[in-house]
Amino acid sequence: MATILICDDEKDIVSALEIYLRAEGYDTAVAYNGHEAIERLREQDIHLVLLDIMMPELDGISALVRIRQESNVPVILLTAKSEDTDKVLGLNVGADDYVTKPFNPIELIARVRSQLRRYLKLGGGAVHENTLKLGGIEVDDKRKTVTADGDPVSLTPREYDILKFLLKHPGEVFSPAELYRRIWNEEPYGAESTVAVHIRHLREKLEIDPAQPRYIKAVWGQGYKIEK
Repeated sequence: MATILICDDEKDIVSALEIYLRAEGYDTAVAYNGHEAIERLREQDIHLVLLDIMMPELDGISALVRIRQESNVPVILLTAKSEDTDKVLGLNVGADDYVTKPFNPIELIARVRSQLRRYLKLGGGAVHENTLKLGGIEVDDKRKTVTADGDPVSLTPREYDILKFLLKHPGEVFSPAELYRRIWNEEPYGAESTVAVHIRHLREKLEIDPAQPRYIKAVWGQGYKIEK
């Protein structure tokens, strides 16, 4: 699950952004000035920063310069229409994008998704001991969460177990009977149709084009594997 740091000195804006982002399945952290933003980045695993430009104590541009000394996390600036010069300066010192206030929530979420997708595909997201990752798929086994290209995915317990098992054995082919034994812990009566249904549902949730899967492949006459 991606965690997004919201940094703005206007608490109403921070609260609104938290509502929008949590509704999309993201975790959030908050800060109200540049100093606090830098502290949060050092304390937590942050995947993207929404950073206001005009703030007391340490403004967004100065905070961004310091962030770039320590991290390549995506940063989207929150700007006012009158801050065109600051937008250009922010992009020059390392911002990835900007959104102008008052922002459209749909546009904001689209920009967040785009930056997260790029960041995670390039391997920028930290992978922890309890995390399984292959291409754009990431499973956090501690939190029992799944993302595909940065977007949260809701799986049933069986779908989750199949995905986790395949991710632990990339490139290995398992027959429907073997998958059934491993996941259901039962003898595989009627295994082929049961496993096929779950594989189909997994593809529908994880693949851009389920008919031409990138990840979960069928090996004719043998079974299924997750592509390395």
